[in-house]
Amino acid sequence: MIKKILVSQPKPTSDKSPYYDIASDLGVEMVFRPFFKVEGLSSKEFRQQKINLLDYTAVVFTSRHAVDNYFKLAKEMRVTIPEDMKYFCVIETIALYIQKYVQYRKRKVFFGDTGKIDSLIPLMQKHKNERFLVPQSSVHNNAISSLLDAQKLKHTECVMYRTVTNNMSEEEVKSFDYDMVVLFSTTGVKALKENVPGLEQGEVKVAAFGPATSKAVVDEGYRLDLEAPTAEHPSMTGALKAYLEKNK
Repeated sequence: MIKKILVSQPKPTSDKSPYYDIASDLGVEMVFRPFFKVEGLSSKEFRQQKINLLDYTAVVFTSRHAVDNYFKLAKEMRVTIPEDMKYFCVIETIALYIQKYVQYRKRKVFFGDTGKIDSLIPLMQKHKNERFLVPQSSVHNNAISSLLDAQKLKHTECVMYRTVTNNMSEEEVKSFDYDMVVLFSTTGVKALKENVPGLEQGEVKVAAFGPATSKAVVDEGYRLDLEAPTAEHPSMTGALKAYLEKNK
């Protein structure tokens, strides 16, 4: 019987989260506990990449972490970002988030509609003379770089933040009494193994979102009980609800 579920993500900011609906409708307890956290690079670390923020006329943001650390580093290095800097965001929510740092003007903030860099390409091509800076995590592949190369856009990638394990306390490990663990990334799977190395899975169910996460679960020797997305359930919450209802 599944009564207590560990969701390896930050606690939802809205009371209207589907996780709360599942908890209420199916009588389960949801505990939100991120397995990793994002740390920004220090200005000293960033300078080692020999990137001058003012050499670029546009910035491509793929996450809020990128936004936060771009402006944090600018402030630390006492760099005044020009008023006419253009910002290209993979989705509107990130574009709106920029208002935390700069005045929002449509003529300098552009956004895609899929959350992926592909949807930004037509907009970037309209501004093909810009010099694009792409802040990234320390863990990334060359997909963005290859895509922009193919479009003959002038761009430079740089690392502005890193993902590190958010270690559990001894007390948390001792009282690890969850019936199910929901994982969303390969980093999360690795963090579970590091934090609870002696975990005997037994009746504990493991859910994974995305093919890479699912593969990592199996590679680490865990049994994969629930995988999302599927054609029927594109979200983890949808898949989780269906699984709980079936196994009630």
